[in-house]
Amino acid sequence: MSASLKLPEPLPTGMTVREFLDWVPGDGQRYELVDGTPRAMAPAKRRHGAIQGEVARLLGNHLLEIGSPCFVVTEGAVVPQVLAENNLRIPDVLVTCTPETENEATVEDPVLVVEILSVNNRVQTWSNVWAYASIPSVREILILHTVTMRAELLRRGPDGAWPASPADIRDGDLALDSVGFRAPLIACYRTTALAR
Repeated sequence: MSASLKLPEPLPTGMTVREFLDWVPGDGQRYELVDGTPRAMAPAKRRHGAIQGEVARLLGNHLLEIGSPCFVVTEGAVVPQVLAENNLRIPDVLVTCTPETENEATVEDPVLVVEILSVNNRVQTWSNVWAYASIPSVREILILHTVTMRAELLRRGPDGAWPASPADIRDGDLALDSVGFRAPLIACYRTTALAR
């Protein structure tokens, strides 16, 4: 007698954010909601996680030192403005200045969003970046690469418009005007082999 192999259940489609937040997939996988369909999120590789931790620490320490009411959230859920009913994205790091409310499922009013770009998540990352750009409170979007020490920075202009392409930062200082942060780019990579 052969053992039967249980096939994974198909992912639901056409979900709203509310339905997604109530959904329990039961497969141990992490998901974000893209146009009504859950999209699996691969576990972070070591370098990705190291950069994420360093950036969160640097930003958090900076905000504490300057006495800012803003704070860092890692992997907090945000709802883009475009197709808001069916999208919920999860950036690697974000900064918000809006106080937390009890049982809050999403982070309100992020001013800075950070994504860490790996070779295998390029399309997904840039899809998320353009979704974050639709959130009115977002002033800057930082993309940090994992293969090389490199950052790409999108900064909303005074007129509310985004630039056609990001600033490319490969050395020197990283300046984030949205939170008054400035540090050498290499500080984000301190615990990786790229900094050696």
